[in-house]
Amino acid sequence: MRGSFKYIFWIFCVILVFSCKENNDHKDKKVFNINLDQGLTSIDPAFARNQNAIWMTNQIFNGLVQIDSSLQTIPCIAKSWQVSDDALTYTFNLRNDVYFHDDPIFKSGKGRKVIASDFVYSFYRLIDPKVASSGGWIFNDKVKDKNNFIALNDSTFQIKLVRPFPPFMSLLTTQYCSVVPKEVVEHYGKDFRSHPIGTGPFTFKYWKEGEILVLLKNPHYFEKDAKGKSLPYLDAVKATFITDKQSGFMSFLKKDLDFYYNVDGSYRDDILTKSGKMTSKYKGKFTLTKSPYLCTEYVGILVDTNLSIVKKSPLRQRKIRQAINYAIDRDRLIKYLRNGIGVAATSGFIPKGMPGFDSLAVHGYAYNPKLAAQLLAEAGFPEGKGMPEVTLNTTTTYKDLIEFIQGELTAIGIKVKIDVSPSASLRDLMSKNNVNFFRGSWLADYGDGENFLSMFYSKNKVPYGPNYTAFYNKAFDQLFEQSYYETNNEKRFELYRKMDQMVMDYSPVVPLFYDQSVVMLQNNISGYSFNPLSLMVLKRIRKG
Repeated sequence: MRGSFKYIFWIFCVILVFSCKENNDHKDKKVFNINLDQGLTSIDPAFARNQNAIWMTNQIFNGLVQIDSSLQTIPCIAKSWQVSDDALTYTFNLRNDVYFHDDPIFKSGKGRKVIASDFVYSFYRLIDPKVASSGGWIFNDKVKDKNNFIALNDSTFQIKLVRPFPPFMSLLTTQYCSVVPKEVVEHYGKDFRSHPIGTGPFTFKYWKEGEILVLLKNPHYFEKDAKGKSLPYLDAVKATFITDKQSGFMSFLKKDLDFYYNVDGSYRDDILTKSGKMTSKYKGKFTLTKSPYLCTEYVGILVDTNLSIVKKSPLRQRKIRQAINYAIDRDRLIKYLRNGIGVAATSGFIPKGMPGFDSLAVHGYAYNPKLAAQLLAEAGFPEGKGMPEVTLNTTTTYKDLIEFIQGELTAIGIKVKIDVSPSASLRDLMSKNNVNFFRGSWLADYGDGENFLSMFYSKNKVPYGPNYTAFYNKAFDQLFEQSYYETNNEKRFELYRKMDQMVMDYSPVVPLFYDQSVVMLQNNISGYSFNPLSLMVLKRIRKG
């Protein structure tokens, strides 16, 4: 009975706070309304493994560093840092005005100051087997143990790596690397997932799973804007959990939501023309922005001829893989299947929007059916004659895309059978190198091209690594390892481009398009930060 009363009380409070239209007492409150249609499993940064969790933890927590809109690493709780000449020791100088949110566990219920030992605890927590964080990969192969995280004093924190890793600063911007208070985490235990205490611009207020989440402005937040005004500008953030995308979009049209993310296929034609412009029906009613999103959609091809399934496959021949690359009209795919969302992936596997991306430096595959036919003939299969049928594996969600590719390959004489599997089944086949030809996508965890090239590094063999195409090349590996010791960004990007070109030449993948995010905002919203990781940043949002 007490639990029911408590729930009713909270709902009453939420209604009271957010019924701005009906209650004049709260008419000046600036509340940002969003919908999380994929649900939310945790607000503990140690488990920030999917977009919704990343979005919400980014409002409640901070790390040493953060990214700006162009993915450059900038200060956050660390006001400055130094890297040793051997690139193994990182020393961070912390701000002295950062406090955890208030919580009864703290003395007098007031949040205490963040100190270096908090980062020792937070970072070790990621690799602590008792915690089993999904972010363990951040440090697992980069530090030996807890002793590699050092609090030199309250305001100086140090990390010692076992080997150089130039993208390390970029890696530290992930939400996994947020600071948490030991005494609060250990008090709540596993319930910290639903009782998060951080240092971020918003504080946790209430979460009824699957129904509503409420965050309130942190009145003690340390960041200020260029004019010295404290962030955030908003008073609160309210999230609903409408799972039906059509219903969610209708809520946006009714202005119950201030933000809506991505355009679902069921109503894509209603919002966007085939060229990717907003339809006249909605012009002026809200804003729609497309921006780079660090995700490459591709078709993968198993290439290790030591594998029995590759020995029997015509796809073992490089010229056939290159023919497949030339046979696909990526621009037409984007226009008719995606209403102009995406950019044709003709400049390598590393996507547009990634620092160092150069559309002219890496030569991929533009649509050229004549050259595709020529390569097929050179491989011994003129017009596909005599070539065995190949099976292309996909999931239900991407069946239309794969049927498009089937049609393109059929046009040059390659017979393709489509095999549709549940997502989990296909991932299992890919993780064991048990599928020859498959649809895949790779989404950046952090803003560095190394993240994409790691898919082709020999030591990243499945099932422990992401080398799903079994691409093993000594020259590639040498460049990959050389990049670890190159601290100059431009020189490292040059190495990345050489590796990307090598991948294109050998063609273990058929890059289809570099994805784009689509953000819809009500006309009275300003200050939304667009970035290629599609990281939601609400501290500079203005409403009104």
